[in-house]
Amino acid sequence: MMYDVIVVGGGPAGLAAACAARRQGAARVLVAERDGELGGILNQCIHSGFGLHYFQEELTGPEYARRFIEKLRESGADVMTDTMVTAVTRDLRVSVLSPRDGVQTLSAGAVVLTMGCRERTRGAIAIPGARPAGVLTAGAAQKYINVEGYAVGRRVIILGSGDIGLIMARRLTLEGARVLACVEAQPQPGGLARNIAQCLRDYDIPLYLSHTITDIRGRRRVEGVTVSRVDAHMRPIPGGEMDFACDTVLLSVGLIPENELTQAAGIPMDERTRGAWVYEDMQTGAPGIFAAGNALHVHDFVDFVTEESTRAGEAAARYAAGERPPDGRQITVCAGDGVAYTVPQRVRPDNVPRAADVFFRVRRPLRDARIQICVAGEAAHTHRRARVAPAEMERVPVPRATLQRAAAIGELTIRVEGEEAHG
Repeated sequence: MMYDVIVVGGGPAGLAAACAARRQGAARVLVAERDGELGGILNQCIHSGFGLHYFQEELTGPEYARRFIEKLRESGADVMTDTMVTAVTRDLRVSVLSPRDGVQTLSAGAVVLTMGCRERTRGAIAIPGARPAGVLTAGAAQKYINVEGYAVGRRVIILGSGDIGLIMARRLTLEGARVLACVEAQPQPGGLARNIAQCLRDYDIPLYLSHTITDIRGRRRVEGVTVSRVDAHMRPIPGGEMDFACDTVLLSVGLIPENELTQAAGIPMDERTRGAWVYEDMQTGAPGIFAAGNALHVHDFVDFVTEESTRAGEAAARYAAGERPPDGRQITVCAGDGVAYTVPQRVRPDNVPRAADVFFRVRRPLRDARIQICVAGEAAHTHRRARVAPAEMERVPVPRATLQRAAAIGELTIRVEGEEAHG
């Protein structure tokens, strides 16, 4: 079966990409989703705060998803749920498996990869101690409570300060559990400042920075943990231990882009983002295959996922229709001093009408930050921020004229300077 555009994943990124592809003129668009319904992680995020940028109103996760599901239905795109994509090839063939239709191989004019991300588990971080029940990821706890209606514990310690963990600290408190503490090994929080304020401080939940769990005790169920202060090399400092009696440990220790399909297809990857590297239109190093959303790099806001995935869907539709970006010069976007990574990693100046947005994260918290767009070592533009932090993604526009200048040397660098900020 032949489609113009096949979108792998029916979460917020996939929904936006498919809707955009249809608006751009792709006649046959398919969304393949392994779950039984569309919406992805949004379906279990019942808190508000979604849609402020895209819809200019505050929505819950299911409300945000519902709007795009309705848009998708109105667009006339095809949907396959309960369908696992088992392979994507560079000749734009997609293998799928479902209980209804069995094994199929579909062909496409373009493919958009929007598989999202997964949580790091206990096995990935090797916490010492026993292996009792009661240790689970924050996202799993969120699904148990918000979707399945189960309580996960009464006395809870949260390891890591990622946004899902922070939100679950508030959710558990509202459900009557006692969240004893949130402990973070890094010297700064891993989640958004607004979540630190609204989910911890507003509920008097202590946050211990530069601390981690060094022991879990319990036979059948968690009975207690030891929390230790750590040095700059993440080594426990003797004499800095605290013991907590608890029955549950939630892990909020990072997200990993889902890219097994991407890697199996031989698509070039960026080891910093753990996603594919992409051009300004979200096309990967494999012609006709695009990537967006948390499969590309982990986002803070679903609104930005939507924006990025819309760009991918539009570009995929143009590619399927036979349109190709102009051949010619390419620029490598480099992460300079203070910058962890950039997306996109490459830009074709002749394919940029006015400006190319570059997303990035800083390496450490800074005050009075100066974000510089540099060509040949000189700052062509400077953007100022009162504060930047690794937990919050930044974005700067790079004008076409600057890209044309950078094309002469084939390189553009984003760097950031400022004063050290703590906590």
